[in-house]
Amino acid sequence: MMKRKMQSKNNKEISFTSQVRVRFVETDPLGIVWHGNYIQYFEDGREAFGRHHGISYLDQKKFGYATPIVKSSTEHKLPLRYGDIATIKTIYVDSPAAKMIFRYEIYNQNHKLVCTGETVQVFVEDIGNGDLSLTIPSFFIKWKQKEGLIELDE
Repeated sequence: MMKRKMQSKNNKEISFTSQVRVRFVETDPLGIVWHGNYIQYFEDGREAFGRHHGISYLDQKKFGYATPIVKSSTEHKLPLRYGDIATIKTIYVDSPAAKMIFRYEIYNQNHKLVCTGETVQVFVEDIGNGDLSLTIPSFFIKWKQKEGLIELDE
């Protein structure tokens, strides 16, 4: 078996921008988005990113993996209100480890930054015990190659 060495090309940012309209159920009695709902907006951004870039949850499942979140953080700057249209910029941050890191920027309809955040996801086998993968799954290596994030040396 031939070993392949990966060389990272960390100078490329992969992102996708999507929008959501703030629903009434996402707000508190003051009419502003409850802070816990920003995590859901991050997920909306990740889902849109995944569909656009071919690495959605369904794509991962097809290869026998799930990617649960093991860490999340948010920083709130301004409120969103019921009826606002929020723009979510989802940015993939490349890592040499068997994980996915995403950063988020959420803007209001006036293009003002209202929230930033980050999530870290790991690969677990979706079949069987759900064991943590300590190595990068081959489908993810191929995806990174396709996106121009790595080159493989034979």
